[in-house]
Amino acid sequence: MSKLLSPAEHQEPVASDDLDSTYKQLRRQVFLGIFIGYAGYYLVRKNFSLAIPHLVEEGFTKSELGFALSGVSIAYGISKFLMGNLSDRSDARKFITIGLVLSALTMILMGIAPFATSSISVMFIILFFNGWFQGMGWPSSGRVIVHWFSVSERGTRAAIWNLAHNVGGGLIGPLAVIGMAIFADWHSIFYFAGFAAMGTAVISWFLVRDTPQSCGLPSIEQYTGDYPHAFSYDEAHEKEFSARQIFFEYVLNNRLLWYIAIANAFVYLVRYGVLDWAPTYLSEVKGFSMADSSWAYFLYEFAGIPGTLLCGYLSDRLFRGRRAPASLVYLSLVLVAVVVYWQNPPGNPLIDNIALIAIGFLIYGPVMLIGVHALDLVPKKAAGTAAGLTGLFGYLGGALFANIAMGIIVDNFGWDGGFHVLIASCLAAMVMLLISWVEENRLHRDTSDQKQ
Repeated sequence: MSKLLSPAEHQEPVASDDLDSTYKQLRRQVFLGIFIGYAGYYLVRKNFSLAIPHLVEEGFTKSELGFALSGVSIAYGISKFLMGNLSDRSDARKFITIGLVLSALTMILMGIAPFATSSISVMFIILFFNGWFQGMGWPSSGRVIVHWFSVSERGTRAAIWNLAHNVGGGLIGPLAVIGMAIFADWHSIFYFAGFAAMGTAVISWFLVRDTPQSCGLPSIEQYTGDYPHAFSYDEAHEKEFSARQIFFEYVLNNRLLWYIAIANAFVYLVRYGVLDWAPTYLSEVKGFSMADSSWAYFLYEFAGIPGTLLCGYLSDRLFRGRRAPASLVYLSLVLVAVVVYWQNPPGNPLIDNIALIAIGFLIYGPVMLIGVHALDLVPKKAAGTAAGLTGLFGYLGGALFANIAMGIIVDNFGWDGGFHVLIASCLAAMVMLLISWVEENRLHRDTSDQKQ
């Protein structure tokens, strides 16, 4: 397995006359590969949420289903951190493809095997495996981004790549509708999307390459002359680090990384507290049909496309590379949209959809910026682990709470109790981002004083 996933060997150097054209062509190719591949991961990430109303009809409670759904978040949070460390020492092409194929197979199994949805414990186990394989997607994509794109262009590129979340996640709804129409079976929510994800894995395999050096090209820093500013770049950073180096020299002792990781937990609680329970909430409280809920889910995800791009632009241009202020602006507006979504009376579907679109437009900006910030705070050979730390907090702290606790709270205190949690999470995320902003400004002033 270690040989299978080991970084690609360096090829003979590309001739100088062909260097520029080869670099540009491969940058376009690998970027398209990780975009399609990561969109494929999202085709098989949240199918269970759309199946919850059908499982409720079969006698399961929301608390039980919330526990089953937590399997994804528990596994994903741990996997993104641990597999992120492995991805820092692996071939990104193999890593992203193998993870996607295995994740797709778990959803196909859940759809075609009757035992797979027969009990909460079985569903939890299968979703746990799916979450673990899902944890292989982000770190391997992050490895590609930091090796093929320099610091000054990484924010924009990462913002565009991040739209794969919305493309893949948004297509879950239409795929569920199409699968139901073709097979007249709600289990097709799982297996129809699983086969689609297998197709994206094949495309990703043919497009992705590990590093420029593995293709006979110089490092991105040498090619562009653009070097990191968050730490002192060294040629030694082009060598693969040991797991111990990554954990103890670059990640676990990084204070700013811990601040944004804690903020990420609250951001993810809002993200998944709304997303995972939208089909059930809209069905039970607002009177939406399954098709209406699926399209609302679709609109929520695709609204994140312009929202993410605008957030990245504001962070780079208006706030001069500061991530926290842009996230604070977005989260304050998320708070308003959540309140409207909650307080709008049944019978006004247009307002419900507008509120969901607004939340989708806004929430993915902070999600994206925290991930980009993590990549910028460490050398590129430790990028997967750094992103994994923020993911660990996001999923084990935020998404897990959204899965388990939201179901329990709604069962015991109604949907009002659930929305109180979402509002409190918005406020907590804003507080943590404000602290990180103040601390980062202080460190920047200290560094500037030392240089003078």
